[in-house]
Amino acid sequence: MKYLVSLALAGLFVVSVAQAQVRGAYMETRTADVYTGQCFANGEVNLAGNEAIMAWQIARGTWQGVSLDGLSAAAVVRAKATLGDPYADPYPARSVIVVDDRATAAQQKALVAFVQHQGGPLFANVERVERQPVVLEVSNVKGRARMQAGTVASIETRGVSSRDHVCGNEVTFYQPLTPVDHAVPAVALTDSYQGSQLGETWELHGKRSAFVGTFDTARTAAEVPQHMHHGD
Repeated sequence: MKYLVSLALAGLFVVSVAQAQVRGAYMETRTADVYTGQCFANGEVNLAGNEAIMAWQIARGTWQGVSLDGLSAAAVVRAKATLGDPYADPYPARSVIVVDDRATAAQQKALVAFVQHQGGPLFANVERVERQPVVLEVSNVKGRARMQAGTVASIETRGVSSRDHVCGNEVTFYQPLTPVDHAVPAVALTDSYQGSQLGETWELHGKRSAFVGTFDTARTAAEVPQHMHHGD
């Protein structure tokens, strides 16, 4: 019986995935380095890394039955602790979501729901939803990309190179904050938030604090049934 129930749940899961397949390009920056050595990371804990900017350029996909093809969205979050620190609780976090100003009312609602789904508790407390032009462009050169979310936020990145090795023990110390299909660490040439809803603004340059990659909700969600088992 447990086996049949598990199969039924898996079937429902596959149906829900089929109704919400969204894929495209992804960018993320933090106010702390993500590609770094442990000594440098420890030096930033509780001093930096409470803030992050995330952005999605949807190549193709439907969410809540609404087509989001070609649209983009960004989100800015300010947490209560360094994001990714396993010894601290970053919640509740405050956030702002910026949706593509080309979106219809239905698409705006679906974009906000998609972003909140991807970020989970990061976006449980949305201070404001902005409608502004959102542009995300990823170059063929590894790690090079740019994102502009109207007057709210901007990111420009380049790939990590040997000149970015400071201590020689650098690794991808933190993982992306939302589900990704693939992502590489990058250097944020610009990481800027100039909004008024989160109680602070920032503009940082040259930090090893970014990710550039892709996302595919069907592929990342499809990993869940692998962990379902029927019991004895």
